[in-house]
Amino acid sequence: MHIITFMPVLFLLMQPNVIYGEVFTALVDMEGLISTELELVRHLDNYIQAEETRLKQLRKYLEEYESIYQEASADVTKYLANPINAYLLVKRLTADWKQVEGVMTQNVGPAFVHNITQHRGVLRFPSDEDLNGAAVALMRLQDTYKLDTHALAEGKLLGKKYSRQLTAGDCWELGRQSYNNGDHYHTVLWMGEALNKFEDESNKTVSRQDILEYLAFSTFKQGNVKEALQLTHELLKIVPFHQRALGNKKYYEDLLRQQGVIQRRGETGDVENMIMDEPFNTANLKLTKPSDHLPERENYEKLCRGEKLMDPKIEGRLRCRLVTNNVPFLYIQPVKMEEAYHKPLIVIYHNVISDDEMETVKKMAQPRFKRATVQNSVTGNLEPANYRISKSAWLKSEEHDHVLKVTRRVGAITGLDMATAEDLQVVNYGIGGHYEPHFDYARPSEVKAFQGLGTGNRIATWLMYMSDVEAGGATVFPKLNLALWPQKGSAAFWYNLHPNGEGNELTRHAACPVLTGSKWVSNKWIHERNQEFRHPCGLKYDTGM
Repeated sequence: MHIITFMPVLFLLMQPNVIYGEVFTALVDMEGLISTELELVRHLDNYIQAEETRLKQLRKYLEEYESIYQEASADVTKYLANPINAYLLVKRLTADWKQVEGVMTQNVGPAFVHNITQHRGVLRFPSDEDLNGAAVALMRLQDTYKLDTHALAEGKLLGKKYSRQLTAGDCWELGRQSYNNGDHYHTVLWMGEALNKFEDESNKTVSRQDILEYLAFSTFKQGNVKEALQLTHELLKIVPFHQRALGNKKYYEDLLRQQGVIQRRGETGDVENMIMDEPFNTANLKLTKPSDHLPERENYEKLCRGEKLMDPKIEGRLRCRLVTNNVPFLYIQPVKMEEAYHKPLIVIYHNVISDDEMETVKKMAQPRFKRATVQNSVTGNLEPANYRISKSAWLKSEEHDHVLKVTRRVGAITGLDMATAEDLQVVNYGIGGHYEPHFDYARPSEVKAFQGLGTGNRIATWLMYMSDVEAGGATVFPKLNLALWPQKGSAAFWYNLHPNGEGNELTRHAACPVLTGSKWVSNKWIHERNQEFRHPCGLKYDTGM
């Protein structure tokens, strides 16, 4: 939606005291924004109706003045000879015109702003941080799932149309957010798309010069000097005295002369004609993605896309079975267990939480949601990180019977003592929500991790899926070439530590970005104290050492 007019009204509505940050980090929190938009639409519609009523009244005045003017101008002398006409002329240009001026100067906007401010306690407005976070999330999805820029701009994900297409202005804003983050790779992709859409738009949503200004410099930053100069020439045709563009033009020309691409100063030849061999096209550019710290990035993203990387021989030895763990109530209803990997053992238990229990957990967690944090390896403090985008809350077993039953069930199925387990963590992932590869256990350098609990390291992880996800959102183990796909009501379980207490580096895992849908999970982390290593189905535990 592009609201170009009525800016005084909307600007006042979006003042800081009605803004709530970090909405983008949980999809469930964003649901409230739809209500905000509906309320804005209703008030904006009322405002437009009031303006239309005012304009209708002014048009009525106009028609009346025009009618009288036509009558008077036919024979001015004869018209004014009538004293009534003379009086009415004076009246129209004094008292009547004051009424017209009164209607013209009416400003109904403040009344509507005042009306909507009464709803500030319930309306949620995203912040600039949310806009940036949402844009970065789209880039993350684009890279992880190899989504074509043009297809995304057309509202398509993996070949299926999910939304209306983006305008040139929408694409420009995505490019601008990337530029502000120092990400010139995505700036070029999205400014290039904005330029293509600009040519096709009858009602322009952004100016060509605004697109070219960002696109030219980011094209240069990606190492494409010749194309950057071409774009700068186009910008100078629109704004001949653009100071930055003039400076950049000289700098680009000097670079190309040094490279021998264009002729030296004083030699004949038209620089502009030399460089404009063909129309600008991002497909012809050499573009480099921003590098990051993840050594397993390639494997991680392949697994997220659903590429099969596991050795067929390993996969062929995996089995499914019903297990009871010698627990009396599990004899009545054994648990379905699926082996996902053997060394280390990673299993999936199916149908281990009911729909009622999941709804209770979600309803209890949502009002408490805060942006998910990670533990600083140096200070031991919890803090937000851009490699973990979600919101979470913690539920104690004694708060509700459903939470208590889930905790007891985890203990019964795993055979572990829940007295040393952390509270149930509930998580909802936001736009492109993800958690990059990490360990659940504390490594030797993280001496302050879990210090306050006094229960040792995290011996095991119970990860429960509380929603199906339409696309994306897998849990992947890059070192094992393993991907687990969310299935509502199921839970993944694995040991994080070897029997000697050392961390098992093969358990390094990640939550892939959610492409479409809303991903809900809950975690139960069980600590070392009071525990014995047991195989989940009663067999000898194999550490994979």
